[in-house]
Amino acid sequence: MQNFKSYSSALLRPVSQILNGMDRTLKLLFIFCIPILLFSGHAYAQNINVSGRVTDQNKQPLPGVNVVLKESPSIGTITEANGRYFLENVPSGAILSFSFIGFKTLEIPVNERSLVDVQLQEDITTLSEVTVNAGYYTVKDQERTGSIARVRSKELENQPVSNALSSVQGRMAGVNITQSSGVPGGGYNIQIRGTNSLRRDGNYPLYIIDGVPATLQSPSALGGTIIPYGEIDPLNAINPNDIESIEILKDADATAIYGSRGANGVILVTTKKGKTGSRTALSINSSYGVSQIARKMKLMDTPQYLEMRRQAYANDGTTDYPANAYDINGTWDENRYTDFQEELIGNTATNSMLQFSLNGGGNNSRFLISGSHNEQTSVFSDDFKYKTDNISGNFSHHSSDNRFMLNASGLFSNQSNNLIQTEITSQALRLSPNAPALYQEDGSLNWENNTFNNPLAAYESTYSYKSKTFNSDLNLQYEVLPSLYIKANGGISYTSFEEIMLRPNTMYNPAYGLTPDFSQAFKNLNQNFSWIVEPQLNYRHTFNNHDIDVLVGGTLQQTQRTSLNIMGYGFESNALITNLAAAANVMVTGDDKTEYRYAALFGRINYKYKERYILNLTGRRDGSSRFGPDQRFASFGAIGGAWIFSKEYFLASSGWLSFGKLRASYGITGSDLIGDYQFLDTYTVSNTLYGGKTSLYPSRLNNPYFSWEKTTKLEAAIELGFLKDRIQFSTAWYRNRSGNQLVGIPLPGTTGFSTIQANLPAKVENKGLEFELNTTPVQTEHFNWNSSFNISFPDNKLISFPGLEGSTYSNQYVIGYPTSIIKVYNYEGIDPETGLYQFTDYNDDGNITSPDDNQVIEDIAVKYFGGWSNQISYRQWEFSFLFQFVNQRQKNYISMMPRPGSMYNQPVEVLDVWSEENPDGKYMPYSSGTNSQINRLHGYLSNSNAAVSDASFIRLKNIQLAYQLQINKYLQSARFYVQGQNLLTISDYFGLDPEFSLSGYLPPLKTWSFGIQLNF
Repeated sequence: MQNFKSYSSALLRPVSQILNGMDRTLKLLFIFCIPILLFSGHAYAQNINVSGRVTDQNKQPLPGVNVVLKESPSIGTITEANGRYFLENVPSGAILSFSFIGFKTLEIPVNERSLVDVQLQEDITTLSEVTVNAGYYTVKDQERTGSIARVRSKELENQPVSNALSSVQGRMAGVNITQSSGVPGGGYNIQIRGTNSLRRDGNYPLYIIDGVPATLQSPSALGGTIIPYGEIDPLNAINPNDIESIEILKDADATAIYGSRGANGVILVTTKKGKTGSRTALSINSSYGVSQIARKMKLMDTPQYLEMRRQAYANDGTTDYPANAYDINGTWDENRYTDFQEELIGNTATNSMLQFSLNGGGNNSRFLISGSHNEQTSVFSDDFKYKTDNISGNFSHHSSDNRFMLNASGLFSNQSNNLIQTEITSQALRLSPNAPALYQEDGSLNWENNTFNNPLAAYESTYSYKSKTFNSDLNLQYEVLPSLYIKANGGISYTSFEEIMLRPNTMYNPAYGLTPDFSQAFKNLNQNFSWIVEPQLNYRHTFNNHDIDVLVGGTLQQTQRTSLNIMGYGFESNALITNLAAAANVMVTGDDKTEYRYAALFGRINYKYKERYILNLTGRRDGSSRFGPDQRFASFGAIGGAWIFSKEYFLASSGWLSFGKLRASYGITGSDLIGDYQFLDTYTVSNTLYGGKTSLYPSRLNNPYFSWEKTTKLEAAIELGFLKDRIQFSTAWYRNRSGNQLVGIPLPGTTGFSTIQANLPAKVENKGLEFELNTTPVQTEHFNWNSSFNISFPDNKLISFPGLEGSTYSNQYVIGYPTSIIKVYNYEGIDPETGLYQFTDYNDDGNITSPDDNQVIEDIAVKYFGGWSNQISYRQWEFSFLFQFVNQRQKNYISMMPRPGSMYNQPVEVLDVWSEENPDGKYMPYSSGTNSQINRLHGYLSNSNAAVSDASFIRLKNIQLAYQLQINKYLQSARFYVQGQNLLTISDYFGLDPEFSLSGYLPPLKTWSFGIQLNF
């Protein structure tokens, strides 16, 4: 009876739709026939509705599981985020097949049941079937011939970061990522197998977001004093929770199909998509976190500091303290102590995130809509905030016969950032500990009768930017003939970037009497618009033991950039300072429009024999508008091969070796990252009038003969799997050589130009070893433990540079050494007799001078780096952690340390000062600044090998604990989680943070975050 009711309900559902389309007579006839139809249906073809839930061996829900009828595989669905599925009109005697990558396929007879819950068992042997994104095509991980690193959404989700690159740190071999600053909205320096170019901007990788090249934001012209290099990463525009995977292409086989754009590696970002055949599901995710500076330096307290200052004057023979020695002449309270690290950079920053996503679809279509809002404050003050609003969507459709496929995606991001204009981290380390209070009793800034430069005055001078990003992609595919597909990929990318720097008169001491007439405002407006069209033709065919995949296509891309730079000064009131029209004087310092055009033809031939011998050929012919008419086109290509030897007959039955592959590749990629119009004579509008009229001055010499930088890449690798892939190991050796360096060739000053753009015949080599180990130490019904380890040994060096010794680069590079070296003085220690620093006089002229005596070569490149991650699950509990480690040498605090004895605080290490009683002291006798010899020797010390030391570290980069609770059919599940970022750093580094040692910038922060995710 129950089956009859279920069948009746299913059949009656569409009845109202049928009746609406009939006239009255037909309606009566149809209603009269319904009992006959029900009876005959029950008697001859009884169908039922089947639903249930799919879980893993830990009873955790499995989304995305394929549920199909074994007899009719085209009929089916996939499980939702909570693991549930629903099928209509299933024959009562049907067999359901449940399949999911990484799990054993399970077949269950329906046997007239309407509820079928199943539990899938993990099948490690199928993990090699994972498909990775290679850009223009996808390839099974076990069959790829190139080097592709991959991070999945599981490692990116719910972390307390605004940029996914922070989550990637330490997880990929050969990919070294450094966070530039702890300031919200800052950038990242990413090196994929080293640096190929002698120019910093020549080493940027190519970002591809859902098939569309991301518009790289030009370095900020105003934000360099708060954001290192003014660099803002394009992935700031994407919520990490919206990313399905990040693939990084490293070797020639993987990158050559991108030609000139792939020399520095390619970062492929794939956003999440809806699930085919799933019900509409809603997910809401919210988190709240707190951040603080991860590490502080131990500085002198007030008694120690005052003793240093008194000793400095005594050493200089000064008995009467000068009038401006406010800290010790009685002007300031000598009993006062302030921890300025706590006051200036010790605040607690907060970050909050709210996200929703809606996804669903039928058997042929799927969609996903996601929106999020994120806010982060700064450790400087709560008044400074970084806000992001993101909306993304994706729609996919395929025809019932799978001949036509469509995928469309869109992303919109709105970012706003409000910061101080100048970093105050260095002031937090240098201010005298007995300096006056920052505020007066009435809450105004304290200038202590003009004796104190209040560091909080920096809060009056602000830097802010607003950025809007839109990225859209449309991908079409149609099977014209069996095995022959026509594809078309197109998209647009738009970025609007507006920045403003305000320097009101209130940033200065009121005693100066400055009015808003001295206030200044700077505004820059930048817009980047890019479109791309890529038609393609793909042929895939299998016959006997042969598989062939041929892809040919073309690329047309155009990017237009406009910028407007305005300065205004002299305002009636600071209330009008953001409106440059209110300034008494307005100057347009720049108004530019540039266009970049790019065209290419590319192709790929992939051949497999017996699924074990693989050959991959890729090629690309590129054309760029950044070169002269005779140099615009160049060809790039690669060959890659792989041998899956574990499929050979003599190893096919091996019980210990589950997978084994040898692969190698060789190819050439290129780069045109030099900016636009570099080959032309250019003129710039001068701010100086000539004869009362606007004038022009030459700003660049033409050179139509320079051409592409080219990088030759070679790689060999082995990949192994043991014990049904519970142990997976891979190692790769690579060597990249980059020549035709696009740099400015120095010119004599008599030419009127310092350089001319040209190809320098210098050659840079990057080679190294990469090791990866993935294991499953424990796998039981309720408990799983997965562990991954990677380590990379990069080696960068300049192998040739004709004419180096006679060039202006001779003090910057040395053949046979890395391009990251610095030349410094050789510190010999303290003379035990005089207490003065000693340095090696290499030319024996009796003076320490540059470049004759700074002959010590210090390599500040990374020696090795990597990470160790673990994921542990027990029933509804999940626990994971990641340790990141780096071995390197970097500049330490001595490189920026003020002279001991001056009116600046010092690290407690400076207490170890030389004296007759302490001849082994590490620092010269203190001086107030009147001793020119000590001043000069301290300057040498800051530029010596004493200012470079070990900056290696081990960091607990991330830790996460989560619990998932199953609730009811309306609120399917709730996931509670706590996350930590940069929690512990083990290092002997002398400074604030060893990761990024650029002087004076805020280091990455330590963060705790708590959140909940609700799935409906």
